[in-house]
Amino acid sequence: MSVSRSIAVMGGGSWATALAKLLLNNCERIHWYMRRDDRIEDFKRLGHNPAYLTDVEFDVSRIDFSSDINKVCTEADVLLLVMPSPYFKSHIEKITVDISGKTVVSAVKGIVPDDNQIVSDFMVEHFGIDPEHMLVVSGPCHAEEVALGRPSFLTVGCHNPRIGEEVCNMLAGRTARTITSTDVEGIEYAAVLKNVYAIAAGIVHGMKGGDNFMAMLVSNAIREMERFVDTACPRPRCICDSVYLGDLLVTAYSRFSRNHNFGSIIGKGYSVSTARMEMEQTAEGYYGTRCMHEINKRYGVDMPILDAVYDILYCRAKAERAIRALGATFI
Repeated sequence: MSVSRSIAVMGGGSWATALAKLLLNNCERIHWYMRRDDRIEDFKRLGHNPAYLTDVEFDVSRIDFSSDINKVCTEADVLLLVMPSPYFKSHIEKITVDISGKTVVSAVKGIVPDDNQIVSDFMVEHFGIDPEHMLVVSGPCHAEEVALGRPSFLTVGCHNPRIGEEVCNMLAGRTARTITSTDVEGIEYAAVLKNVYAIAAGIVHGMKGGDNFMAMLVSNAIREMERFVDTACPRPRCICDSVYLGDLLVTAYSRFSRNHNFGSIIGKGYSVSTARMEMEQTAEGYYGTRCMHEINKRYGVDMPILDAVYDILYCRAKAERAIRALGATFI
């Protein structure tokens, strides 16, 4: 499917690489912002991202690379934000050109640090983005499975159905199914919370807690997620939809899940600092846990799983003791 509007991928990690591959199925050319010039030069020379998903080949003649974020923002109509949340502000604060008239799509899987805001709220507040032109995209969709050509499922959250369908068409393809939803804020919060719950699932796996315990954890996690999003973003939704339950399941169970693997290291008895050092890529849930803990102070939702993970990561609670105590709250 041919797409006329120009789109920029903003970020150089595995998720950015996977989404860029999908975009090039439908777009003649894309812009691609990467922070490091050496990575760009290696990408052009090798024909693939030198650091992430290195088996995914690209026709680099169809990509306009740049390390100048303002140049990319000026030239593209649609900005697809795919930076890891801990580094989001360090990138986005470099933007000095007016982007208020752009369509912005967030694929950031976390909260803006320090501000404790979801990305859509941050972009509307700080850059004047029209809420109807502020979209989000979420899974269930692992970057690694996109690279392997396996079926992938994406939901585009949008307040304007026409723009939502346009972004869906940019990402859809033989192995990628896309649908739209009007629950922009709920999708963003769910994308953060599922990473927190995946850490808990990883801890259970690492401590050999068993399948029965894991099933109870995940079933309670989806109810906890529902309580929060229904309180923070009240609107009709079905928590069993793929963008909520499906994304939680794949993140909690998959061997590709960084957050699960991070939690698994902790569950085996290693310290949080050791687990962080062992991770080659960012475990978004580590940062998301603290942000969501702070955000929930405003709402007061009963969130025992979030609280337990927070205590383990930030208050030096013993993982096995905290998880066993958590099990007593399960219904």
